[in-house]
Amino acid sequence: MTTHKNFVPPPMPILSSVIGLREKAELLSGGAIDLSVGNPIDPVPDIVVESLKDHDLARPYPISAKRDEAMSEVINDWAQRQLKTTVHSSNYGICIGTKEFVAGAPNILKLRDSSRDTVLYPEVAYPSYEMGAELAGCRAVPVAMNEKWEIDVSSIDPQDAQRALMMWINTPGNPAGGLDDLETVVQWGRENNVPIFSDECYVEFTWDGPPQSVLQHGTEGVVAVHSLSKRSNLAGLRFGFYAGDSELVKYFRDVRRHQGLMVPGHAQVAGIAALEDQTHVDVQRARYESRLKRLIEVLSMIGVEAEMPRGSFYLWVPSPKKDSGKLALQLAETLGIVSVPGETYGARGAGYVRLAAIVSEDDLSLLENRAQSA
Repeated sequence: MTTHKNFVPPPMPILSSVIGLREKAELLSGGAIDLSVGNPIDPVPDIVVESLKDHDLARPYPISAKRDEAMSEVINDWAQRQLKTTVHSSNYGICIGTKEFVAGAPNILKLRDSSRDTVLYPEVAYPSYEMGAELAGCRAVPVAMNEKWEIDVSSIDPQDAQRALMMWINTPGNPAGGLDDLETVVQWGRENNVPIFSDECYVEFTWDGPPQSVLQHGTEGVVAVHSLSKRSNLAGLRFGFYAGDSELVKYFRDVRRHQGLMVPGHAQVAGIAALEDQTHVDVQRARYESRLKRLIEVLSMIGVEAEMPRGSFYLWVPSPKKDSGKLALQLAETLGIVSVPGETYGARGAGYVRLAAIVSEDDLSLLENRAQSA
């Protein structure tokens, strides 16, 4: 008799790792300042608010040839403007936020090629890469990162490469803010016949040089994934897009259509409006850069050193004593900050904590006052 292991959903990793820290932080006058989740706090752009006023969009199924044409044009214009590359009309698809795409991609790829069973992903990373592999019944194999938090493809076991269905990279990276050597990664993927899926949701918050994308190295064997959640403060709208290899993109679009994974009409129109406008992104970029620098100064006032990330809006803060739990507790008790212990993102993250620059001016002032009084 064949027995099957039933899947039991684990707790959400970030939420479960900060419960005790929040309780400690709440004891300070003024309460906790929660920097654990990258949940936008800034205004939705006016251009998006205007686009959401057409109630008729809620009635029909969200399929429109006219809107598809507009979407194709705006994504290509955005890619040319921000990434200095081109996205042709047959080389993209849209998704209901990128988390569902990340978690569902291995299952779709397994339908396409059942001979492979392994998902490669960075050893310090967003937990959904590993969870997507598990949900698809695949092996989840972390790939080593170097001291700059770049993925190291030379460390991949050849046997894992032969079994690899796909490899995730995340650049700029969450949580450590690294920028991968994309040319080397793309070349490795093509040489080993492993599709490279690049999560680039923080690309417009690149602090070290211009924005980088796998699409700048051709589309063969690569798919870039982009989101409006961070750039446009639209995490609740649930709109993202993926672009790259025409065969891969078509397969995803065809399968997802059968699954009913359609982006609502309102979200499509709002997405077009948000991608057309760069001014609000430039404003948001300046906010995050300022907040990151001020948070670094606050930490230095209590003897904790941190550096600007190369990209993203997180601080990846090393514990002087290589003890992430102790540092997270210190930040909670001294400053009222709720942070995320680094091991939440993989064993290599032990000894670090992550702070999201999701903090208002009032809370930044409160942090500065607390640090001065510490």
